[in-house]
Amino acid sequence: MTIERVQTDILILGSGGAGLFAALHAHKAAPELSITVAVKGLLGKCGCTRMVQGGYNVALAPGDSVERHFMDTIEGSKWLSNQDLAWALVSTAVERVRELENELGCFFDRNPDGSIHQKAFAGQTFDRTVHKGDLTGIEIINRLSEQVWSRGIHRLEEHRAIELIPTADGAQLAGVLMIDMRTGKFVFVQARAVLLATGGGPTMYKFHTPSGDKSCDGLAMALRAGLTLRDMEMVQFHPTGLLAGNHTRMTGTVLEEGLRGAGGWLLNGAKDRFMEHYDKRGERATRDIVSRGIYAEMRAGRTSPNGGVYIQMNHLGPDKVRKQFKGMVERCADCGFDLAGGLVEVVPTAHYMMGGVMFDTDCRTALHGLFAAGEDTGGVHGANRLGGNGVANSTVFGGIAGDSMAKWVVAHGQFREPDAHAIHHAIEEAEAPFSKTGAGLEDIREALYDCMWKHVGIIRDRDGLLRARTVLGELARRLQETGVVDGDRAFNAQWHDWLNLRNLIAVSQIITEAALSRENSRGAHFREDFPEAGALETSAFTTIRQRNGEVVIEQEPVTFSRVRPGETILTEQMA
Repeated sequence: MTIERVQTDILILGSGGAGLFAALHAHKAAPELSITVAVKGLLGKCGCTRMVQGGYNVALAPGDSVERHFMDTIEGSKWLSNQDLAWALVSTAVERVRELENELGCFFDRNPDGSIHQKAFAGQTFDRTVHKGDLTGIEIINRLSEQVWSRGIHRLEEHRAIELIPTADGAQLAGVLMIDMRTGKFVFVQARAVLLATGGGPTMYKFHTPSGDKSCDGLAMALRAGLTLRDMEMVQFHPTGLLAGNHTRMTGTVLEEGLRGAGGWLLNGAKDRFMEHYDKRGERATRDIVSRGIYAEMRAGRTSPNGGVYIQMNHLGPDKVRKQFKGMVERCADCGFDLAGGLVEVVPTAHYMMGGVMFDTDCRTALHGLFAAGEDTGGVHGANRLGGNGVANSTVFGGIAGDSMAKWVVAHGQFREPDAHAIHHAIEEAEAPFSKTGAGLEDIREALYDCMWKHVGIIRDRDGLLRARTVLGELARRLQETGVVDGDRAFNAQWHDWLNLRNLIAVSQIITEAALSRENSRGAHFREDFPEAGALETSAFTTIRQRNGEVVIEQEPVTFSRVRPGETILTEQMA
């Protein structure tokens, strides 16, 4: 088989905030290097950053401080964050938001005095979320895309990464095997440095926010490459996903946190507010607590007609809601709901993966030549991500990765020959469904949705997780026996569905094993059979990797490098 070969100094997998910021920073740091952005769809038109509604957390206003933002992040993480990564997030966010405005041309909402407007988001002690209405992600990605295009950075659009290819000795990364989705042909991209920034995408759940093309590709490739992942049991559910029925993809899309931050109410099926029964902060509690509160109402049968609960905004003034949340008002209207003046049905929806590849503050990973940033990484958010910290994470570490890769390639980078056997094996695995005659991808997908929602979702226990282990093993076997039509491979949607499911099932199995191993409840991970958090002073995070076909799970103690439970590093601004 003839495989096309492409060579580039820096290969960036993903075109969200992390990938595009990395491309721009690498180009600025070393303009002589060739930089290529590979993306599953079209640059600027896909990915999770573009879908961000809420905003960008950053300490800018009088009365706020980086230290205060840091403490909110650590406490929100239930003390499981890597504190050096969390500090890099909150401290670098200040310069990054200035860069977005002053160098890249983003227009964020302003106060009457000309300062940047910052709105309230749940789980924080200060209103620090910078935004562009409720369409912040579109503003950021549009400007980033324009800057990438203007610099002539090379693009491999509609190219799907399927395997990280090492050198023959396995010690270094040689490049990435991809599929050109436009032709169905395989392409090997040889690179001196590679950035893993494909985004997470927990689309293995019945209700989920990311688009269907997000299938944990980066995490699955990292697992197969033998890299260590951490915090994989920590899957964040956004409390308020639109619930428009079971037969529309609009179900699960986010109604952003600013609704509750502005004073929105959650009502059960009897039209009664309920969140104060679960937390004194009511609707402004952290995402994990609000999601569990909603789920408890659902389990008790106090539901709206479609089986969720309601969000109500009209007590704030319909005109104000229409002005402040224009995008969501229009989106709800498209589904027959009046967000400004009536009630909208909502349900917790799988939104973000706090877990991912272990990486350093300069974005290097354990595999020589591989860097990582954004939702493919673990450690920044611990057990729970604060709303508004996600796009900050992507842009902060994307920029750091670009700087680091450029410096590293100039000093150490070289083209390395790939392991030919690894390329052959990866192609053989990807082409496996063409030699099968079975069918039923949709049945497997629905069974995966059902298993993960019921057994590895918002509330978990040992019996359910063990059932999930069995079901997922059976689904993996069924998928290997399921074929796709071996016709025209160009834009072969059935083939890519199969590849998506392969990755989703593999990552689902890792989530399940990590959840079984954590016998306490922290943040997004809640075990009904182990409801206590355990001693914060002896906090440990879960690591997981695959070795010789076996899953290896360990608990590693958190290093309290900046602050310990019970301490604070807040400045006098907090007083």
